[in-house]
Parts: sequence; C-alpha cells; structure tokens
Amino acid sequence: MINTVYRLARARKFEIAFEDIELFGQNAVVRPTHLSICNADMRYYLGTRDAKIMAEKLPLVLIHEGVGKVIYDPSGKFNVGEMVVMVPNIPAEKNDVIAENYLRSSKFCGSSTDGFLQEYISISPKRLVRLPKEMNMNVAAFTEIVSVSIHAISRFDKIAHSCRRRIGVWGDGNLGYITSLLIKKLFPETEVYIFGTSYDKLSYFTFADGSFMVNEVPKDFYVDHAFECVGGNGSTVAIEQIITTVMPEATISILGVSEYPIPINTRMILEKGLRFFGSSRSGVDDFRKTVELYKEYPEIIDYLGSIVSSVNTVSTIDDIIAAFEKDAKKAFGKTIIQWQE
Repeated sequence: MINTVYRLARARKFEIAFEDIELFGQNAVVRPTHLSICNADMRYYLGTRDAKIMAEKLPLVLIHEGVGKVIYDPSGKFNVGEMVVMVPNIPAEKNDVIAENYLRSSKFCGSSTDGFLQEYISISPKRLVRLPKEMNMNVAAFTEIVSVSIHAISRFDKIAHSCRRRIGVWGDGNLGYITSLLIKKLFPETEVYIFGTSYDKLSYFTFADGSFMVNEVPKDFYVDHAFECVGGNGSTVAIEQIITTVMPEATISILGVSEYPIPINTRMILEKGLRFFGSSRSGVDDFRKTVELYKEYPEIIDYLGSIVSSVNTVSTIDDIIAAFEKDAKKAFGKTIIQWQE
C-alpha cells in the first residue's frame, strides 16, 4: 500500500514522499482525520531549534497530537471505522521501574521518528486508544497534551504532602490552561490560582479560583504547591517566583520546556525543603486515563473546546503551510488540521 508522507525538509519547507505500508504485518493502519500543532512542531517549522539539532532531525514528519479512523487492525481489537487517538510514544522495552516515556530507548513521533502528518499511519494496536463516539474530534486531536498534564498530576498526587488548600499554576498558555483545569476537576476542594503575563489569556481561566499577573502578586500570598507551565526564556523568572511564593516543603512540578539551562535559587530550595520533579510526555496508560476522564467529566471537553483557535481543512502542502503560518501568528489556543475526506 502506497502512503503519502509530508516531511519538513527545512524551516518552512515541506516535501512530499511516498512509502510502502505493510498490510499483512502486526501493525494496524489508521487514517488520520484531525491533527493538532504543538509548540514543539513550531520550533522545527520556524527553525528556532539549535542548528545542530535541526541538521540531525530533518527531514522529519511532524506532529504527535492526533486522532484517526481505523482502516485495518490485524489484532481484531478495533473495528474498521472506529475513531482512535494515536499514542506517539513508542517503547522498545518494558521496565518495571522506569515509565515508558522516560526510557532512553523509546522513540517519539515527530521528534526521534516520523510523526502523524501522513495519509496513513502504520502503528501497533497497543498504541491506540478508543474514543467515545460522541467525542468532539477537534478536542480529541490534542489529547496528547492533555495526557501530559494527567501524567504530571498523577505523579504529583503520589509525591506531594496532603496539605493542598491552594495550588498555583504558572503559565497562561495552553499547557497552563489544561493543567489547571484538570487540577480543579481532580481536586475539587483545592483552590487553583493562575499566574500569567496576559490579561487576555487569563480571562479564559473562568474555572479557576483566582488569577494574578506575575508582577501584581500580593506579598503575603502563598500556595501549598505549584506547577510550572511556562518554559522557554520565562522559566527562570517563573521558577524564582514559585520558590518565593510556595510554602515550606511544597512540591513543584516542572512542565515547561527550555532550550537552554536556567539558574535556580538552590539556597531557598534548601531553606524551604522544597521538592522539584520534572514530567515529560506520557504513556498509553495516561491516554487511557484521559479518555476515561472525558467520559466522567464531559464538561472538560467543553472547556477544552474554548481553546481551539482555528480548524483548518487541508489536502495539499500549501494548505498545511497555511495552517502552520496561522499557528505562528496566534496568541493563544490550539490550531487544528482536519484532513479533507
């Protein structure tokens, strides 16, 4: 079976390639229907990653957030036509201690192996999770980033002490929105406060107990624990403010990605006895938890739908480029690619 793939050859330049897909092996075949552009995709597309990394990675098929329709499944687990979310993490081994998304041998679609910007995807049935029939597929498209938040919150729940009166989330972007929404749903008795840099973005966080511009936080305001969802150049300032604002023995979850090392105030970490932990990506169990959460709290889907910034129907390379250019100009939200049937 001939498959069309769309590879990023260099910054802002896609090329078409054709590959064979084995129809009689152990992999399922999925036709992507809705994809979501992530900040990581944009760093490749815009060429803002380190030149050495760009040279090593490209050409590369982008996108690791997506859902699709099952075309073929030799395992019989999925019916033809069923909608599934595709798990981009591909483990090469099983470890009883280290989760699949932290194993150095694992591959990740759109980074260390080709992503989902293809006509068809050949994928293990074990890397697929069935979606509810009534699901909003524009929201389902970015289930991956939701599962990343689920993963971090699940780890936090195991690590952090039981005093959780207030949790602060630093970052008013997509990750901060999703993480704070899930914290509020999973810990309904906990007050959730958002710390950001844009009044317009903070206005989306209607479910939160309160929000602050980072330069307007009262000196006597404290939180019991914190999630950092800033990343990039803002990480240094965010983490410093977190260290200042959290109570002693707080647990701090680091989710923001920074290209370069950042300084951290170790003196105050020691004085307060703080615990930091990092979370990256997610595994198939996190995807299953996320889909179950969609079913249990359908209002989550409505909240997530409010951050869909645009839905772009594509059938050509020019359409794909237009969607990426639109994402580059957006201030907030998720850009969705919908393949034309």
